[in-house]
Amino acid sequence: MLAVDIIAKKRDGLELTREELQWLVNGFLSGQVPDYQMSAWLMAVYLRGMTMAETVALTEIFLASGQQVDLSFLPTPVVDKHSTGGVGDKTSLVLAPLLAAAGLTVAKLTGRGLGHTGGTIDKLESIPGFTADLDYEGFIQNLRAVGLSMIGAGPTLAPADKKVYALRDVTGTVGSLPLIASSVMSKKLAGGAQHIVLDVKYGRGALMPSLEAAKELAKIMIAIGEQCGRKMRAVLSDMNQPLGYAVGNSLEVKEAIDVLQGRGPRDVQELVLALGAELMVSSGFSSGQEEARERLELILAKGAAWEKFVQFISAQGGDPRYLYAPDLLPASRHQLLLKSISDGFVVQLNGLMIGQCAVKLGAGRTTQDGAIDHAAGIVLFKKEGDRVRVGEPIAVLHGANMDLLETVAPEVLAAWQIGPQPPVKRPLIAAVLRPPLA
Repeated sequence: MLAVDIIAKKRDGLELTREELQWLVNGFLSGQVPDYQMSAWLMAVYLRGMTMAETVALTEIFLASGQQVDLSFLPTPVVDKHSTGGVGDKTSLVLAPLLAAAGLTVAKLTGRGLGHTGGTIDKLESIPGFTADLDYEGFIQNLRAVGLSMIGAGPTLAPADKKVYALRDVTGTVGSLPLIASSVMSKKLAGGAQHIVLDVKYGRGALMPSLEAAKELAKIMIAIGEQCGRKMRAVLSDMNQPLGYAVGNSLEVKEAIDVLQGRGPRDVQELVLALGAELMVSSGFSSGQEEARERLELILAKGAAWEKFVQFISAQGGDPRYLYAPDLLPASRHQLLLKSISDGFVVQLNGLMIGQCAVKLGAGRTTQDGAIDHAAGIVLFKKEGDRVRVGEPIAVLHGANMDLLETVAPEVLAAWQIGPQPPVKRPLIAAVLRPPLA
């Protein structure tokens, strides 16, 4: 085979065979196919798309390039959840212990944040002592003992995708839906869970700008998972504004603790229960969404999910004293209170701007190996639909020094749009997709 022939075939909108895709990816990994030819193929895919057969084949090729975890020997259904990334999204911190307390096994290979979206590992590592660097034996031991473990998705997981993604990142081809779906699903399939729920976000603070694009991506990922033998569902959730009120690692851990203890923001709890109910039904632990939701609400109310969270953190080295006294978690030495300069209602709160400002404060990273400040971030007081008056606090910034806070403050304030009338309320969850899909 010749790379130029494969590039030309895709350029002309024709379907590639599994053998052609396999040869191309293997050649790229070995160095036989140079970056410039792989870049040309990626652009052809971006412009021409891929059929479902091609997309499934590419996913399986990525999957086969690295380690795959087999968890079929565990006695209870193994479940996982994936989010396409958002601002203030701490749902995994609540959902995972909640499902484990319900009797499911939650095996999560997760990652760090990059850009304006936060990473679950970064949040967990704000708890002193916690480690996501467990070996396979430690991972299995915690799944057996706790029913829950979260570890980092290491370099042995779908390495072909990792190399291809690095090229996508510098060639303007990140936005291709088949390539996004193959990248996400190759890593999810490698994790060993048989039941997977996707939280596909849309809006200003999300990877997908519109509900329509989010639906299309969700359908592709569900189809890949189903064809690879997994039980798949997807929840499409609004990310035009941040989820919850806390944005930043230790700040989000504190908010997750609030939810686990029966307090916390309603939108976080609503999304957790929606995602959890899908997995409860998919795994056969509940007969329907209403029953599943009621059962999960009862588990939360009784404190069993909170107890499971403490058990999980302790099992992975975290000091539980910080959970019982969350004010001891990393805290910024400097804070800056922001006040509204207008009267009216919050018509819009730009999730992307809030996420980007949190990164500038130190809560996120712009390169894969960049350092973060676990204490930095933003706590919101006013969100869309809220009444606000001149001089009323709308947020507080947390950062390493006052100069940084004062520099970022005007950008944060610009995220709020205040108007004379409240906006039309949007649902947090726009749709739930379950196979078979039309």
